[in-house]
Amino acid sequence: MTDTTRPWTAFYGPNVRSEIKAAQYRTIGDMVSAIANLYGKNPAFTACLPNGMNGSLSFAQVDEMSDALAVYLRETAGLNKGDRVALQVPNGLSFPVAAFAVLKAGCVLVNVNPLYTAEEMARQFADAEPQALIVVDVFADKLEEALKGHPIPNIIITQVAEFFPALPRGIVRLVQKHWDRTLAPVTLPHIRFPAAIAAGREKQASDRITADQYSAEIAPDDIACLQYTGGTTGVSKGAMLTHANLLMNMEQSMEMISGVEKGREVALTALPLYHIFAFTVNLLGFYYLGARNILIPNPRPLSNLKRAFENYPITWMSGVNTLFNGLSNEIWFLDSPPKYLKFASAGGMALQSSVAARWEEVTGKPVLEGYGLTESSPVLTFNPLGKTRAGSIGIPVPSTELRCVDEEGVEVAQGEAGELAARGPQIMKGYWQKPDETAKTMSGDWLLTGDIGVMDADGYFSIVDRKKDMVLVSGFNVYPNEIEDCLAAHPGILEAAVIGVPDGASGEAIKAFVVLGDTTLTTDAIRAYCKEHLTGYKVPKQVEFRDDLPKSNVGKILRKDLRNEETAASST
Repeated sequence: MTDTTRPWTAFYGPNVRSEIKAAQYRTIGDMVSAIANLYGKNPAFTACLPNGMNGSLSFAQVDEMSDALAVYLRETAGLNKGDRVALQVPNGLSFPVAAFAVLKAGCVLVNVNPLYTAEEMARQFADAEPQALIVVDVFADKLEEALKGHPIPNIIITQVAEFFPALPRGIVRLVQKHWDRTLAPVTLPHIRFPAAIAAGREKQASDRITADQYSAEIAPDDIACLQYTGGTTGVSKGAMLTHANLLMNMEQSMEMISGVEKGREVALTALPLYHIFAFTVNLLGFYYLGARNILIPNPRPLSNLKRAFENYPITWMSGVNTLFNGLSNEIWFLDSPPKYLKFASAGGMALQSSVAARWEEVTGKPVLEGYGLTESSPVLTFNPLGKTRAGSIGIPVPSTELRCVDEEGVEVAQGEAGELAARGPQIMKGYWQKPDETAKTMSGDWLLTGDIGVMDADGYFSIVDRKKDMVLVSGFNVYPNEIEDCLAAHPGILEAAVIGVPDGASGEAIKAFVVLGDTTLTTDAIRAYCKEHLTGYKVPKQVEFRDDLPKSNVGKILRKDLRNEETAASST
């Protein structure tokens, strides 16, 4: 019998549970160790560089190293349960070891974008107040500036080729140091990543301490991660995601995917693991399945993925619209599409129907689109294999309720547009130290997504508009307030407003409308200024000079008027 309140359950596969009562494991650390016991010497993670040089760690090695590092953090570095540890590392073998160690230690992981400027780092550190930072050496030159007002007592430095065999690791270091000149000396007191692990091992041996001792202190409802997001106002906020949130969402996502063979899949991870979609689906989900996870430190240019596709039998990959679009236009990919691919999963931004169709034409396999938010760990919906619908974000994953509501929070009739509200075990505890912001986003135990959606008669959802002003650039959230603040700080700019405009390469691009005080300023000069203060994807791609900006009667700049103008101009 079909559940009339949840019609989507009729489209679950025969082996899909409509309800998941509790996560299989109490904590993420428990899951890591249990899976390592199952798959032991099998390769868990392989980092593949553009030239094909690589390094691998087995499930047993990841488990043992993360145990030792957890002991180092607690016993040598002196951290306590609940202390925050910032992780600022690109995809590589250090990431899973570090992330799992922090979680095993009962500490709170704070994922930080490695591309952040010193200013952006400082803001996040000021809010999270981490007691330790694990950072890759190629970006360590920003540390001194970033930590001026917010010192972090424990700094651990890792490298891109960490745990590679000695010869390729040495070659990478030489290239970085002498050819690329990307390695600056680290001037702050620090310890190297392998040395921290070695110190943890020594402590384990001398004091007979094991990471299992910390596990007993950790409850499923304890915070595992502070995952930073902007939200409606653009104020940077750390979504408090618990062990149970992440483990449940991992299982909810995996439950929807049929045809997976545990211990036999080879998954490609081109999305950065610090992004919540890749963190839950790729890092946790692929590990849970016993898959070999091929990590790409930097997917740009897309030719960086060529050797990974050539050298490994990729059966599953995840990505965003721009990745699938780009690969479908790469000559090398068209000449030799992946032979073993079963399917790909898309998240982080809307999947364009033309891109999905082109991908299936090239590979013979579908892209399954999902939807979610940082605040929901992140997956809320997924298109089931064999039952996908173009233009739809799919159906809610098990144990998840989704509805469309009006401004008063009342559910609208089926087929009518309303704000998507979600409830389930993957919904965050709230925002770190921001109860007022939490109250704006949570209505009881319902998460108000800020996205306007419609549900059809079968329970499939589609997004029709965004309530928020957030812009999605290649799957990354960009908040106009932050860009406008940066522009407003320029002495030659009087006023600025920022919106998102359609862009074939990145889905959306940043466009800035600027009123000048210094009329000699050029577009190039403004973009160069932004590059000094903002991560690359936040820099305006377009700049339009105006004599004035549209404003309300109280002087508020009306972004919606600018968006309407852009829409009208593009349709003529």
